[in-house]
Amino acid sequence: MRYSSNKDYNNLRQMDWKKVRKNVCRKFAAICMMVLLVCNLSGCLEDYEEEDTTDGTGRPGSEDTSGNASGRSSISMELGEDGALQITRPSREVTTPMGEDGTWTIFVYMCGTDLESESGLATMDIQEMVSASTGDQVQFVVQTGGTNGWEDGQIDSDSFERYCISDGEMVLEDQQSLGNMGDSASLADFLRWGIADHPAAHMGLIFWNHGGGSISGVCFDERNDSDSLSLREIDAALLSVYDSMTDNFEFVGFDACLMGTIECANILASYADYMYGSEELEPGYGWDYKSIGDYLGENPTADGANLGTVVADSFYEACDEIGEGSTATFSISDLSQVDALLTDFHAYAANLYAASEEDGIFTDIVRNAIAADNYGGNNKAEGYTNMVDLAGVVNAGADYATSADTVLEAIRNVVIYSRNGSDHEDACGLATYYPLQIQGSTELSTFGEIAVSPYYLSFVDRVAYGAANAGDVSSYDNEEITGFWGLFDYLLNDDTGDYYDAESDSDYWDYYDSYEQTGESALITFDQAPAIDEDGTYGFVLTQDALANTAGVQASVYMLSEDGNDLIELGLSTYLNMDWTTGAFSDNFDGSWFSLPDGQNLEVYIVTEGEGYDVYTSPVLLNGVATNLRITHDYENGVVTIDGTWAGVDENGMAAKEIVKLQPGDEIIPTYYATAVDSEEEYEYQGNPYQYQEGDAISFEALTDGDYYYGFMINDAYGDYYITDYVGFNVEGDEVYYYTE
Repeated sequence: MRYSSNKDYNNLRQMDWKKVRKNVCRKFAAICMMVLLVCNLSGCLEDYEEEDTTDGTGRPGSEDTSGNASGRSSISMELGEDGALQITRPSREVTTPMGEDGTWTIFVYMCGTDLESESGLATMDIQEMVSASTGDQVQFVVQTGGTNGWEDGQIDSDSFERYCISDGEMVLEDQQSLGNMGDSASLADFLRWGIADHPAAHMGLIFWNHGGGSISGVCFDERNDSDSLSLREIDAALLSVYDSMTDNFEFVGFDACLMGTIECANILASYADYMYGSEELEPGYGWDYKSIGDYLGENPTADGANLGTVVADSFYEACDEIGEGSTATFSISDLSQVDALLTDFHAYAANLYAASEEDGIFTDIVRNAIAADNYGGNNKAEGYTNMVDLAGVVNAGADYATSADTVLEAIRNVVIYSRNGSDHEDACGLATYYPLQIQGSTELSTFGEIAVSPYYLSFVDRVAYGAANAGDVSSYDNEEITGFWGLFDYLLNDDTGDYYDAESDSDYWDYYDSYEQTGESALITFDQAPAIDEDGTYGFVLTQDALANTAGVQASVYMLSEDGNDLIELGLSTYLNMDWTTGAFSDNFDGSWFSLPDGQNLEVYIVTEGEGYDVYTSPVLLNGVATNLRITHDYENGVVTIDGTWAGVDENGMAAKEIVKLQPGDEIIPTYYATAVDSEEEYEYQGNPYQYQEGDAISFEALTDGDYYYGFMINDAYGDYYITDYVGFNVEGDEVYYYTE
């Protein structure tokens, strides 16, 4: 920004920016780490007993567990002597349909949670099943649980209940004592009962609830501290019923957010022909079960591919009807093609890792990966799912890994049908984990158990290792990763339903627990230090070494409270002049910001950067409940629209399922991250209540009168960052804004 200097604002509070920088860093680190670190990541490491086979150092020991007569291995993924990927799955010599031709049973594992207790959404979907014209050859078999209360008065929230829904009737067929829907044993018991009592030529399985992606899993039980099914638990449950089936499931689907991932597809490829799921959030209304039932009633011989198009189309159309079509994604994956994709991805990942050993190339790949399409928010206000489009990850290294095109073609062979809204036009249909913001060693350990290639895991590990060692990766090698990697290397006890690791390396990532963001990354150095030039433009020039380690640059804006006692964060902006060749960066800030109709500035963070528009999120209280306001800025037409509110990702890694539309009379209180100037105390600062009225719009115009500060956040490739000193400026009505010297 260029501002005249004919007025001096020496009355602005003199800030000790070194102290402020450190304070902001602590605050930022705490916020980033709290999202998933404190949880047990959906119970994925604690809901089952593990046998300690380590030698006391966290490395695998030599104890042989293969002789356990009651145990058997699940999916095995190993490296051959030539480095190629070797995949072993359960297989049948002969497959036989489990029912008469033209029969369908769709099992619905319906964990009601707050979606039911607060909004009655599970009841609505049950009513859709009842209203469908299925005929007598098609049935939904539903297990209910996981919620504090059912809107449908006939369903008991204190029991597991199992209903058969067919041709307009809903019949209670079984009742069990209440357990945990987030426990593998509960899922396995339901499937054993259902397969025995309701076999069919075509059988599908639907997980109904919240989802959190590959790390957090699905089906968060409200009655059990939001414990969820991890991917390993899903695999164990499906393996436990494998021998009681003579054919695969026709499909396994997720009426839940964020579960359309390559890690999910990998485990399901052993048990199903097709996978249905979304890379992105799903609206609370979810799938259209009447359309599903009606279609199968008319087409009972349809296969999973044909049904999948109906599920995808009806889901997308329902999203569009409620104004959420732009954010929607849905894909149908042919699981018979997954192993070919995994083999190609593994070869690509090996090339990617080899190329990334050069620092400049590594950072370029990181920049590209960060810019790829991602899902579930992934920002300071909403939390992090770290779910990124698989094709985006592949394209991130396409200039350096020669086999990228082969992987992209393999993805297209797997994803046979998809529907994407305008916010995700390039979504390939499958996501994967990428550490946009690592949430701690437990997250890394969980990914280590489900990663589909040791070389991609090594790339992720290099990011984490660099973070924990101030960017020094000179001594890093991936021999330990390739030495212990082996997907789903555990044994299932058929007698108890429990499983345990045949080999364990959960301690490997403990090194990351000592990592702390400093806000003064040693990797960031300057040829020209941040300063205001003679034209009034604030900028800097990085050294070439720093440029080779810089993942991104953003502008950070703060305002002073009216009494001058509080530094209030307004968020981050990407409106900068950036030269990635010379390392020259400068502001392009014109003083415009987002504000409520009453003039209150909002704290905003970017969600999506589209063609001609951006989507932002802003933390607020909505009728007294903490959430985030989603807004879309159509900067080509100068229009800002309110999309609704989204609660984000909670401490259990559970993503809220719906964007809630504002209603007339709703009370909005903007909230901000703030720091007391004198005491350095960190806390949440609240604005003034504003009552929303239909038609109200967010403005993007000059900041309200007051004192402000502007600086840069320079992110290194390993997750740390450098905050420059801030320069002050003032806004007074229609007058120009001035920097202070």
